[in-house]
Amino acid sequence: GIGKGTGLGLSMVYGLVEEAGGRLILHSQLGEGTAVELWLREARPEDQQRVVTGTLEALHRVEIGSLVVLAVDDDELVLMNTSAMLEELGHRVLKASSGAEALATLQREAVDLVITDFAMPHMTGIQLVEAMRARNAHIPVLLTTGYAELQPGAGANLPRLAKPFGQDDLERAVRQAAGSTGRRAAE
Repeated sequence: GIGKGTGLGLSMVYGLVEEAGGRLILHSQLGEGTAVELWLREARPEDQQRVVTGTLEALHRVEIGSLVVLAVDDDELVLMNTSAMLEELGHRVLKASSGAEALATLQREAVDLVITDFAMPHMTGIQLVEAMRARNAHIPVLLTTGYAELQPGAGANLPRLAKPFGQDDLERAVRQAAGSTGRRAAE
């Protein structure tokens, strides 16, 4: 609902637009609302080569090992972008927009890694991990957050990825988190 978000969605959009060489323009009037202009440059033939190269790199990553990753975020845009980056890295992605939906997915699906947002309504990322551990699901977890610091004890042993993040950051964090057993985070 209105006023319930963390405000990170727009920063993610801004980062993606900047990375694509575009511009994001905001027009805001108190009491009237906000208009957002998104300007992207026209695709050129040389861009096609980058797409082909990127596809080949993604195929190579699949060969060296792909994971089944459960991505959890209440922000639809962040979830979509995270999933797209993971898929491009060669992973199979399951999506959940809440902690409860993630727990239901974990009962149905075998998952190698959970990537969850820290700040979600009803069930935070930390509460999701605690519920997973209570059910003996010792799956590695990567916590994503836009907060510079978390409260003491709030997932202190979990690998973290700061928002907004790019694909290279995500790839490094996935490798780090997938290398952990998940048991260490439960202690």
